[in-house]
Amino acid sequence: MSTALRIAVADDEPAMLRDFRETLVELGHDIVCLAMTGRELVTKCRDLRPDLVITDIKMPDMDGLEAAAEIRQDHPVPVVVVSAYRDREFIERALENHVLAYLSKPVKQADLETAIALVMRRFQEFQLLRKEADDLRQALADRKVIERAKGILVKQANLDEEEAFRRLQDLASTKHQKMVQIAQAILITHEAMNPGRKA
Repeated sequence: MSTALRIAVADDEPAMLRDFRETLVELGHDIVCLAMTGRELVTKCRDLRPDLVITDIKMPDMDGLEAAAEIRQDHPVPVVVVSAYRDREFIERALENHVLAYLSKPVKQADLETAIALVMRRFQEFQLLRKEADDLRQALADRKVIERAKGILVKQANLDEEEAFRRLQDLASTKHQKMVQIAQAILITHEAMNPGRKA
């Protein structure tokens, strides 16, 4: 059986909430929240931070897509939308809000099980891609700092670029710090010694 997920469910029909709860428990998942409005879903998810959100679209006070967008601002979470409506507008809004599955009511257990498995896999892949992009951005930012510090060493210590880079490596090794930390220290010292001048 797949890993049990902590799932938040929202639907303004009590009978649908009961069906979801029974089906999801039968599939081995934990229901951490049952909400009947979009606002209630947002509030509960803020506290409970579920692994997955399953929500109807048309609900009082805030629809499921608005709620999903607000929940995602607090923390990334995969969303499955369930609706009796297949309006083009809803589908486009679901795509814009990064909804990973759109199921039509009535929902069969097999369809829900498949959707959950696919959504969780896709979400993990997206999170990995996001982390890789963040790591790449950080590596590029670090590289710029190291290049600036290297430039200071070239000018002030009369070193060539290779020697300056090696000096940074040696300092990082000796001080048990990352190269970018040594580079940042050099930039701070340079700016302190040369107010108003950037490296």
